[in-house]
Amino acid sequence: MHPQFASASEARGIPIWFVHADNGEAVLKAFGERERAFAAAVGFEPKPGKLLLLPKLDGKLAGVLFGIERPGDTLDPFRPGQLVHSLPAGIYRFANAPHDTRLAALAFATGAYQFTRYRKGEARNVRLTVPDGIDGDDLSRVAEGVALARDLINTPSNDMGPDELEAAARALAKQHGARIEVVAGDRLTKEFPLIHAVGQGSPRSPRLIDIVWGKETDPKVTLVGKGVCFDTGGLDIKNDTGMLNMKKDMGGAATSLGLAHMIMARKLAVRLRVLIPAVENSISGTSFRPRDIYTSRKGITVEIGNTDAEGRLVLADALALADEEKPALMIDFATLTGAARVALGPELPAMFTDDDALAADMAKIGMAENDPVWRLPLWKPYEALLDSKVSDTNNVSTGGQGGAITAALFLRKFVTAPSWLHFDIFAWTISARPGRPEGAECQTARALYALLCARYA
Repeated sequence: MHPQFASASEARGIPIWFVHADNGEAVLKAFGERERAFAAAVGFEPKPGKLLLLPKLDGKLAGVLFGIERPGDTLDPFRPGQLVHSLPAGIYRFANAPHDTRLAALAFATGAYQFTRYRKGEARNVRLTVPDGIDGDDLSRVAEGVALARDLINTPSNDMGPDELEAAARALAKQHGARIEVVAGDRLTKEFPLIHAVGQGSPRSPRLIDIVWGKETDPKVTLVGKGVCFDTGGLDIKNDTGMLNMKKDMGGAATSLGLAHMIMARKLAVRLRVLIPAVENSISGTSFRPRDIYTSRKGITVEIGNTDAEGRLVLADALALADEEKPALMIDFATLTGAARVALGPELPAMFTDDDALAADMAKIGMAENDPVWRLPLWKPYEALLDSKVSDTNNVSTGGQGGAITAALFLRKFVTAPSWLHFDIFAWTISARPGRPEGAECQTARALYALLCARYA
């Protein structure tokens, strides 16, 4: 069980009452006259995020009032995650139902996350009794996967290069009894030319990490995560603002490992494969250059129009490998384009697929899990923007428009599997929100886990 959760046998817990403009009066009637008078005296209003601690005569807590959105307003199912930072130490319980009890409980755990590798965290001995009817073990699996991804993304690149990302993958594989193979050196150069090309400018050698778990007879689900451990932009160097948060450019790899933990811990009936091209895009005399041409694993020749469009190159070789065994479902995650952020902002990852039913399922489940995605089109006419006069394709489009779409279209050249999902994620929370501390974020994994549980549990 996650350390933020308590079992009902440990303590009944201090009651938390969720209030809003429509139910505030009815909730207060559950208390005595003294508590109602106290709430009136301090001017408590049941607005979202407002908190009131109701004392007993002996100084202990009689209960907690916490404001949430009124039904019909724009809801934040993670609003109760704010409580972790506001309550005094103790064990608590939900006295009435928030808008979504399961997500509220999950936010209690994800909101308590702290990145403590380089400095001590704040002591927060605030725990929640798992609500009746909620699977605390499953909530714990999800919270653990989210924390794993956040830890990897938050770690700075001096301590999170290809070696360290491989070590994290090996630790996860060992934890769940999965097989792992790592392709590097001359074999990488021969079998995965695009991955090698991107990583050849760094002294931290590139590699492909390949994890396999589950029965061969079960449906094949393959996750591919972009593992660019730092992206300078290469010879087409980024400016200082663009480079500042490039430690998170392996957010796709971290997301795939976080989701893999959820899947393996739940023991879903799938044959899971996780592919992570782990590289550093650096600048040196051996860096790949604009106008270089490489023959990909799939045999497609690629002209380099921009060395800062490196993520799609490493994904292309990994996707080609994944596609060779025709999985039932193939998913890739990548902090791929600024264009996706311009279109949808930091909180809404872009989703691309040709599978309409899969897209509809993901959109519905994403909203239900408070892990939303938004479908953008694989607009076939834009494929012409990737044309090259000297090779099969360029890695970037002509002109600066539709960049997220043309990046996805480039990836589609390496995929034939009918059920393929591409997520262009941000993997970062710019400013703290309930359930989501500032810093690394594990986007899309919870929604995909729910989708996979519905299909393969």
